[in-house]
Amino acid sequence: MVKAVFAAFAERDFERVLDLVDPEVEFATVTSDYAGHTEPYRGHEGIREYFRDVALVWDDLRLSPSDFRQIGDSILVTGRVSARSPARIVEGSTGWVFRVNDGRVIYGRVYPSARDAERAVMGDGAL
Repeated sequence: MVKAVFAAFAERDFERVLDLVDPEVEFATVTSDYAGHTEPYRGHEGIREYFRDVALVWDDLRLSPSDFRQIGDSILVTGRVSARSPARIVEGSTGWVFRVNDGRVIYGRVYPSARDAERAVMGDGAL
């Protein structure tokens, strides 16, 4: 399920992402900070807003997940991110934490590093 979300995002297949996430999904991202969005994106409308923010903030955003591990009720994904805009370049490790229920993603959070995501899932940080 989570791999399918990454694939749909890579293709910018907005409709497919909506099919994979719960209508009440909560999604917190680093992009939201740059877009001035102070709260997590919520629901399908929030995912629509997230895609708009990605287009506004980044000229190019590439996610390269490499490791998927289920830990308790969470799925920890670690990998790399490459993002470019006229104002900034971001490249390096990153981590994501997801929760899935009834075949749909109900929660997602992007962390500024793989280590931060690992700490959150292992209990050393807040999810």
